[in-house]
Amino acid sequence: NVLLLLLLWISLGSMTLCCCDQLADVVSPAPTDTRRDKEATPPVGLLPGETVVKEGRASILFPNANEVFYNPVQEFNRDLTCAVITEFARDLLAQRGVKVVVPGEKERVVVSLAEEMNDADVQMEEKNGAAVPAVTAAVGEKCELGLRVLEGLAASGLRSVRFALEVPGLQSVTANDFSAKAAALIARNAQYNGVEHLLQASCRDASMLMYEKRGKKERYDVIDLDPYGSPSSFLDAAVQAVSEGGLLCVTCTDMAVMAGNSGETCYSKYGSVSIKAKYCHEMALRIILHSLDQRAAVYQRYIQPLLSVSVDFYIRVFVRVFTGQATVKNSASMKYSAATGPPVGPECDQCGQRHQLGGPIWAEPIHNLAFVQRVLSAVSGNPSRFGTSKRIEGMLSMVTEELEDVPLYYTVDSLSSTIHCNTPPLLQFRSALLHAGHRVSLSHACKNAIKTDASPSVLWDIMRCWEKTNPVKREKLSQTSPAFKILSTEPGLEACFTVREDANPQSRKRHLTRFQENPQAFWGPKARAKSSGGSISMDLQDKRKKCQNKRKNQITDSSQLKNFPCKRFKQVSSAAIKKKKKKSFIQSNYEVESTKL
Repeated sequence: NVLLLLLLWISLGSMTLCCCDQLADVVSPAPTDTRRDKEATPPVGLLPGETVVKEGRASILFPNANEVFYNPVQEFNRDLTCAVITEFARDLLAQRGVKVVVPGEKERVVVSLAEEMNDADVQMEEKNGAAVPAVTAAVGEKCELGLRVLEGLAASGLRSVRFALEVPGLQSVTANDFSAKAAALIARNAQYNGVEHLLQASCRDASMLMYEKRGKKERYDVIDLDPYGSPSSFLDAAVQAVSEGGLLCVTCTDMAVMAGNSGETCYSKYGSVSIKAKYCHEMALRIILHSLDQRAAVYQRYIQPLLSVSVDFYIRVFVRVFTGQATVKNSASMKYSAATGPPVGPECDQCGQRHQLGGPIWAEPIHNLAFVQRVLSAVSGNPSRFGTSKRIEGMLSMVTEELEDVPLYYTVDSLSSTIHCNTPPLLQFRSALLHAGHRVSLSHACKNAIKTDASPSVLWDIMRCWEKTNPVKREKLSQTSPAFKILSTEPGLEACFTVREDANPQSRKRHLTRFQENPQAFWGPKARAKSSGGSISMDLQDKRKKCQNKRKNQITDSSQLKNFPCKRFKQVSSAAIKKKKKKSFIQSNYEVESTKL
């Protein structure tokens, strides 16, 4: 019996091996070229018609069709935002006992900003007489005590993905967009970058989403608004949905409105009248800050600007929002009483021209220099973190050198153009102001800007002294022109144009990247995303190329000019002309016959 069982077991084993061999022959594929298969197989998650856009540590799936808005020129905007939010998280989370860890950054001492520590903080730092180490928060990890971030208009979700991959100390990131295609793309990009544990896609109206989060326990710590055009329709909801002391990041790309081309439109959107002047870019910053403060004051809240910059074709502001009724009442900085008359006359006492009325605008400092210095130190100490680190360093260096208590600025070329004389070198003009005992600085918003606490009379006295060494032809000046009125007055001081050492700022001495050249062709605002998709038409691209430098390179060939039919003198065919002549001939003969009768 034992032998029979043994023989049966051996026979069954051989049958099983044969069956397994036959099954392996069926399942195993034929030998193929694995290298060819790898080349033919598309990347994971990549659909037909999509490309991968890499920026920072993020890789974004982006459709070739213009269905979702994306502008590569605004990489500087996104890099600067990541740097600002990182420093904001460092300051805010230090109060909660959380230490922020940034890759590639040297060890930094975290100092709590709270003057008085409550019982919870004491228990966290001291336990059984020994100090408890702070909780660390790294990039890509979810921090329960971290920040709740909302990007209201996320488009492809690139900015939110970069937040999740590059900003430490985050609890959650909500990337919202009203477009269903954009929301689906955001979810795929979150999964593609492996940050779905931090980033949630949302397809909602941005204003309604923020209105629903007005409760104190539901507010966001950081709200980022980067719309296509004006953010005015989202500001009311944003100032309510941000937490106490939270960060509000706003971008405005409607610079034609804010720079003075349409003052009435600016008033309807932001509550201020813009002026078309050389200082229009800083005035635009102060207009959006005033609009934010005005909308926050409705809800007993006020703002504290951290950083306000004018870059390329847009402006960007970073403000903190607090609640305080007493501060809101003082934000007006005025006392209502009986009218005492205007502080100035209807005409300028220097040039005799009528004054322009604009505003109201934000008159307080537009930067927090201590915060800007911390951001600058973090970026310069870790230059490999961002692709635009050099430009961020140059921009923030200029911001730290600006006079914070002097609103707006002059430009040397506009002063020279007014009196029709040669433009003085920038260092000599700055030195003349310093010799006169006044403070002076440059501005990040304009290359030839001069910010100074000197009065207009001092500036024109310096220009009068400069005109004496570089005289203009007085006989060609009209007696009603501003130049004639200004130069007809003798200067009240003797300007010294000897160059001083402190006239040249450190950012200029170090040759930092302050005002970079255009990064690429057609680098301005891109075309709005189309719901039906479709790339930019060739006709539009040809028109853009044709309009490049249209004022410098004027068209002289009549064949290239637009050929419009004249509305007053319509063109008619030769047959119509003959018919008209025949009709007029018959009518004239009829008049002759009637006269004879």
